[in-house]
Amino acid sequence: MEQFTSQQIKDMKILASFVRVYCKAKHASVDPVSVELPEALAASFRKGLSLCPNCAGMIAYALERRRKCPLDPKPSCKHCRIHCYSKEYRAKIKEIMGFSGRRMIFRGRLDYLWHYFF
Repeated sequence: MEQFTSQQIKDMKILASFVRVYCKAKHASVDPVSVELPEALAASFRKGLSLCPNCAGMIAYALERRRKCPLDPKPSCKHCRIHCYSKEYRAKIKEIMGFSGRRMIFRGRLDYLWHYFF
């Protein structure tokens, strides 16, 4: 069983939430697949996490990269001096964060406003 810090769990939960909002809005017509989450994160998603195959691959890649991040404390990605993602994944996660961040703020998730700007 792998141990995660509370900050890693928080970051992975936010990341999974952002990808879920993006996938639900953009890929609603695609048959979802169940995503296997780390045990520490699975408790945050009572019904599990079902995404389209592309978004499932994206979240698996992103969670693995966050798990292996050598920086402690980890800055937000836009302020990080080390880029964990390859260029194509970096562009995709930027698109996901921009799209989902605005949607979550408009839906009343003001706690994400802090994460969005800082």
